[in-house]
Amino acid sequence: MAAKKEPAFTEITVRPPNLSEMWHATANWFAVHSLQIVIAVGIGIAIYLGLAALRGFGKRFRGKPGSTLAVSNVVGRAIARTTHFFMALVAARLVVSYANPPLMVMKTVGFLFTIAAVFQAAIWAREIILGLVERKTVGEDAHGETLANAMGLIRVLVTFGLFAIAAVVVLDNLGVNVTGLVAGLGIGGIAIGLAAQGIFSDLFAALSIIFDKPFRRGEVITYDQTTARVERIGLKSTRLRAMTGEKKVISNANLLQKEITSLQTLEQRRVTFSLGIIYQTPDEKADAIPALLEEIVTAEGMNFVNAGLVRFGASSLDYELNFDVPYPDQHDYFQSRHRIGLAIWKRFKAEGIEFAYPTQTSFTAAPDGRTIMPYPDPLHIDHEGTARLT
Repeated sequence: MAAKKEPAFTEITVRPPNLSEMWHATANWFAVHSLQIVIAVGIGIAIYLGLAALRGFGKRFRGKPGSTLAVSNVVGRAIARTTHFFMALVAARLVVSYANPPLMVMKTVGFLFTIAAVFQAAIWAREIILGLVERKTVGEDAHGETLANAMGLIRVLVTFGLFAIAAVVVLDNLGVNVTGLVAGLGIGGIAIGLAAQGIFSDLFAALSIIFDKPFRRGEVITYDQTTARVERIGLKSTRLRAMTGEKKVISNANLLQKEITSLQTLEQRRVTFSLGIIYQTPDEKADAIPALLEEIVTAEGMNFVNAGLVRFGASSLDYELNFDVPYPDQHDYFQSRHRIGLAIWKRFKAEGIEFAYPTQTSFTAAPDGRTIMPYPDPLHIDHEGTARLT
């Protein structure tokens, strides 16, 4: 049998870079291509100055703090955040090949340009995202501290996410296997999300309230059976003051799951009164009640809608009055309703119109169907006209 051959191994020796050789190669490059180098440097400086001018042009269009941002302001703010390191590397990358540099210089410039470009793209993306977010919230001073805290949190999250992606891209360009790193970041993010899903739910609900604006601080809203004024919108919960004086605290996520009625932006608010008068009311007075109610409502400065007989109750003729309180955020809704009710009471009393209250009258019938008194008459009148007790 033939002897089994052992696999051959090739010995590779890795030598550290020879600084002396690098210095001589660089000096030789300067000596041979000095004219090309001078021209490349001049062109590079011109490119850098052009980019700097463009950066200054962006500063002019980034808008003033607190003003309404247009899309051009957002783009201008992103351009204004261009770094000097990136502009210098762009200029070097564009002109380096003209000077025929050594391979080591070409690789160094290419590597630094990749790093600068990736992180500069992250900075531009961050400014554009934050600018678009601020464009939705600028001028919303009603949220005050909540908006400032939310913007700070959004800035941290956006910055962390974009620069993490930039770091992964740079490592991938360096030849590092980032598959495990990306998987680890993904698993870690899922674990954190599951552990703090309640907190994140309320946080994103707070951001939804700030950006979507279903209500604002100071507005009166109604949810479930509660009517309250919004005092503060926090990142975790919203604090309200009920009309009865109690302080209400409810999580943002729970609040947004409810049907919310805002009473603050109403141009008018409808009030309904139900009135019952006795059946013995004269016909002409019963017929004049709608006009009488309209006169009362108009005299109080409210908007009359309609009034009339709606049903025959068990012990009353039931009328209904509808009127609107204009601009309820400026007028006291409860006081307006009080004044109208008191005016109706006084006017009906002056007109002799009686309000009904639950009553029952019993009638006794004889065997032949005639209505008789339910008890014997205690007084008997004799033939002489004298009343005698029987």
